[in-house]
Amino acid sequence: MGKGKKITHGKGRYRRGVGAVLFNVQGRVLVAERIDAPGAWQFPQGGVKKGEKLRRAVLRELAEEIGTDKVEIIAKSRHWLRYDLPADTAGRVWGGKYKGQEQRWFALRFMGTDADIDINATSHPEFRAWKWVNLEDIPRFIVPFKRSLYETLVTEFCHLADA
Repeated sequence: MGKGKKITHGKGRYRRGVGAVLFNVQGRVLVAERIDAPGAWQFPQGGVKKGEKLRRAVLRELAEEIGTDKVEIIAKSRHWLRYDLPADTAGRVWGGKYKGQEQRWFALRFMGTDADIDINATSHPEFRAWKWVNLEDIPRFIVPFKRSLYETLVTEFCHLADA
């Protein structure tokens, strides 16, 4: 797969992104509820800017979405992971340009305290609430169209919960 190239698949392209599985010292992970979709929880994630390195992108996304990048990167997913948006949503999100996202996921150890987390750190917050949960419980919090991707993350990063 070419570096920085847009991936085409079927009728659409995938937006390139990163995601963060953030572990605290107790081995629990941060999950946050979206402002625009009450009841929809997810890990911090977002797009990669043109020319931006993936490690830099995940740190930027954390700072933007949870107000801190006091983290240590401890692992990266073996593969790019994809999800497709539901058909009724795909035309509205990202101006209808993409059918979903292709993401490289990072596992990170949180080096700060809960007081460092500020989901209102920017003028356009994405989350309304956050909490620490057990990694294996994550799939039940996630919207159905992302559930398979999150199950892959649980399998790939479960050994880090006790590290």
